[in-house]
Amino acid sequence: MTDVSTDFSSEVAPVGEKTALVTIIGRPSAGKSTFLNTASGEPVSIVSPLPQTTRNAIKGIVNTSLGQLVFVDTPGYHESEKKMNLRMRTLTHDQLENADAVLYVVDSTRACGEEEKLITALLAPYAAKTVVALNKTDDTHARPDTARAFVRSELAAVSDERIVAISAKNDSGVNEVLRALYELAPVAPHLYPEEYYTDQEVDFRIAEVIREQAINRLQQEIPHALYVQIADMEMKKENLLWVRAFLCVERESQKGIVIGKGANLIKTIRVESIKALRKIFPYRIDLDLQVKVDKNWRQKDMRLDKLIK
Repeated sequence: MTDVSTDFSSEVAPVGEKTALVTIIGRPSAGKSTFLNTASGEPVSIVSPLPQTTRNAIKGIVNTSLGQLVFVDTPGYHESEKKMNLRMRTLTHDQLENADAVLYVVDSTRACGEEEKLITALLAPYAAKTVVALNKTDDTHARPDTARAFVRSELAAVSDERIVAISAKNDSGVNEVLRALYELAPVAPHLYPEEYYTDQEVDFRIAEVIREQAINRLQQEIPHALYVQIADMEMKKENLLWVRAFLCVERESQKGIVIGKGANLIKTIRVESIKALRKIFPYRIDLDLQVKVDKNWRQKDMRLDKLIK
């Protein structure tokens, strides 16, 4: 966990408060959510090996002696004409337009091909306010020098000082990225109280934790075909929140897979979700978790409107 308040305590804070809204962009599985969780010091955005785990604009807030950075984690950006992906790409475009600064996360273990050029073309108008994190440098397959050369050729307006080699997983180089972003941050009042590390509503956080526990135990197409619906919540006691939630899939055949033999899988997802939620909330969660079918939900505009925002 990054103790940023300690790491920056020796630096002189500027006159006035610095605040920046920072959009995080990168290819699927580049490590955007891992960076956000490490920088925030809390599990703000769910993480899995599955590409495009993030479906929404997730906010994580970092407060240090230098000011406040409000990060917005966006879905992995890639070429696809599927309706759901087009919605997520539009979401990313909107967040870039509203940002004070941009953090471009590059997976240094993968070649920078056409998909990466798609992102650099999108970022070209925002290059003057972009910081680049060359991630996964702890991996033996990492090629940070090659990735740096690619960024310099595609985004010439980004100076070398704003291209930082990091390992978000190992918390290496994260503070250097934060310092570069503070350099771009304007003097402005903070957007949130200093004790905040996210602005997510309770029902959204619970749904995301359940989805994380589910997709990390499922394979092939099912994680993409799954969403979580919070049907009801009630504070039963001062320290006990009762929640009824549904894991929703697209087809009847997927329902049985999620439930598992003897209902073992759904029981495991429920128990592990409760354990994870215990670390987030100051009260206990009693979770009633079931599975239901919402046929072809990824093709329904009304459903996508509720899920992607």
